[in-house]
Amino acid sequence: MQTRKGLTYDSTATYRIRIQGYLHESWSDRMGGVIIQVESRPDGAPVSVLTGQFQDQAALAGVLSTLYDLGLPLLSVECLAVDKELQAVALPHVQEDSAIDRVVYGGR
Repeated sequence: MQTRKGLTYDSTATYRIRIQGYLHESWSDRMGGVIIQVESRPDGAPVSVLTGQFQDQAALAGVLSTLYDLGLPLLSVECLAVDKELQAVALPHVQEDSAIDRVVYGGR
């Protein structure tokens, strides 16, 4: 039997979620205990960044669904680490000049 390594739908993983708009830190408990920080874009628009560990992708989907219900547009979702063995290893960050930001913000 072959062992699967890396991310699977039932892997515990750490994610960073970026949304357009302001989400107060009091929502942390409702979002599974994530850390919520608010940044400002160069145009002054607020971007909330949620970082935390999710038991599996169903838990991640629950948070994304809540953000959708709140009317907060999703900018990006990054998987930073998978399982406890990889907590110290983070994938490269999405740069401000990335294709994601160009599409979302209409930049070039």
